Amino acid sequence: MRKLSLKHIETVQAIAVAGSLVRAAATLNMTPAALTARVKALEDAVDLKLFDRTSTGMRLTKAGEAALEASRAVERAVRDFADAMLAISTGEGGRLSVGAVSTAKYFAPRLIAAFLATRPKVDLRFQIGNRDATVDSLRNGEIEIALAGRPPREMAVETFALGPHPYVLIAPPEHRFAGARGLNPADLAGEAFLFREIGSGTRSLFDDFIGDTSIKPVQMRMELGSNESIKQAVMAGIGIALISAHTIAAEVADGRLVCLDVKDLPILRRWYVVNRTDRALSPAASAFRDFAVSQGSRFLPLVGQSPKL
Repeated sequence: MRKLSLKHIETVQAIAVAGSLVRAAATLNMTPAALTARVKALEDAVDLKLFDRTSTGMRLTKAGEAALEASRAVERAVRDFADAMLAISTGEGGRLSVGAVSTAKYFAPRLIAAFLATRPKVDLRFQIGNRDATVDSLRNGEIEIALAGRPPREMAVETFALGPHPYVLIAPPEHRFAGARGLNPADLAGEAFLFREIGSGTRSLFDDFIGDTSIKPVQMRMELGSNESIKQAVMAGIGIALISAHTIAAEVADGRLVCLDVKDLPILRRWYVVNRTDRALSPAASAFRDFAVSQGSRFLPLVGQSPKL
């Protein structure tokens, strides 16, 4: 059986279509003698008679009919293989793994959906985590592309700006500073602050922003490991928080949260598309990176009612 080849497959098909060995030989650009030898070798390999020789030509036996059907399946598989390789080489198909920091979940799914609409054959895997987890996934090769607000410095990466990423200070609408203008960071001394876990990009930015200002961190039993839990806690009046403006667009528009007008806010960062420089990108990854850079900004949430935004 190991001696079977694609040539044997085309032999079965050619004879089945032509109905005679002579005509099949002409189709295959072979001599009748050479084709006869190939048929014999094929029948010896499978230890079955595939053709009946009749006065009117060659006729498939039951085994021959099964061989013809199998040959067509192999032909389809070869065609699918060629199509898959072409799709991968052009970026139209293949597997792609994209990671995003948790704050990016407010726009990344729509960006990915728009990309897949242009390349439906791509098998895209998407994972979300905090910054440290996303950087680890990029380092370990679990993802090819990362969407992040602060590119890693501990490995060689390429970064491409996707769009603006403002950070604001949010409070419930009944907060004493709601509607105030020109606040200084010192005015916030003694305020109860909510913040993300160590390892998140938002927490690092908060630490830089608050500096030496005396703050009162809220001690709660709930784990503030997500932007959603922070938003809910702020709306409940438990404290105020520095957070990505892209995470609170809906709540600000609905009047459930307000952005405080504080000097040096908003902090304007940028979203980046990040990939390693020491590993070649797959065509699908290159296509996604180009799409995100050229189209990504239109998927960022719009923030209204935020002072200076």
